[in-house]
Amino acid sequence: MANLGAKINQFLNRRSIKYGLPFLLVVLGGSFGLREFAQLRYQFSKVSSVKPEEFKKLGIQMKKPGEVTLETEYEKIKDMDIDNWEQVRGPRPWEEQTNK
Repeated sequence: MANLGAKINQFLNRRSIKYGLPFLLVVLGGSFGLREFAQLRYQFSKVSSVKPEEFKKLGIQMKKPGEVTLETEYEKIKDMDIDNWEQVRGPRPWEEQTNK
């Protein structure tokens, strides 16, 4: 029996078992763990918190997907004067709210 214990102890003290086996367990276990966390990301990304019917109840009008394009938005802002502007500092949360 002592001979069997010595052989098991000798086997467990090999460098490949002592360092390689925990490394492989971490790598393989980590890949399975990451798969579970990534699955949560895709599982809950398709859930919409507000439905279109609720938008209508709140008075928000949704535009159709083809209605808003780069060209239509460019036409809206093309005549704006972007050279004359004034820098205005926004209020900080710790400052008093004063209207000018």
